[in-house]
Amino acid sequence: MCSPQHRRDVGAYVLGVIGAADAFRFEEHLEGCPLCAGAVVEFGGVTAVLGRYARLTPPGVDPVARAAPGLVRRATEAVASGRRRTRRRRLVLGAAAAVLAAGAPFVVPGEGPGSGRWAAVDRGSGMTAVVTAGAREWGADVGLEVSGVPESGVCSLVAVGRDGDEETVATWSSAGPGEAPLRLGGGAALRPRDIARFEVRTAAGRPLLRLTR
Repeated sequence: MCSPQHRRDVGAYVLGVIGAADAFRFEEHLEGCPLCAGAVVEFGGVTAVLGRYARLTPPGVDPVARAAPGLVRRATEAVASGRRRTRRRRLVLGAAAAVLAAGAPFVVPGEGPGSGRWAAVDRGSGMTAVVTAGAREWGADVGLEVSGVPESGVCSLVAVGRDGDEETVATWSSAGPGEAPLRLGGGAALRPRDIARFEVRTAAGRPLLRLTR
């Protein structure tokens, strides 16, 4: 059951404004609550936009008190657009599951000029993952297919920029070995050309797989 308090905790958790102990307890809740886990993924696009705005704010300028005109309108439009993309992605990924069953390659919406593809296989654990990122005005629209996660618990897909900057693209709860291949989407403020690699990490930040071009 996802209580109203847990729904409020989603924003605080994704923004990183709760303490380590509360974060740990909330991650335990995420393992058994797909509703909150899905909300964490959807909220990732908002944090990416806010993070990019903070990075682009000139030194000495308060990013809140001196926000540029129209920021709220643009942020609202970005969130609405993200929700539309999420709904569209779910429909397309559902169709892609049937294609995969027939043995055809998995194609993420948005592939084309300005896109990128990262992949990795861990021969020891059997874990595999493919990430495709399509260039957008606000950054990158990201699709992930992962299977063979060697342990259960909350996992994150993190984009690592060429300058070392990091952004959490998506978060989900893994059932561990034997789980069916998972497909999900997210967003990053980094553009595909600026992304050096992706990493799948545990809730504690330990890398499980590093994906390169």
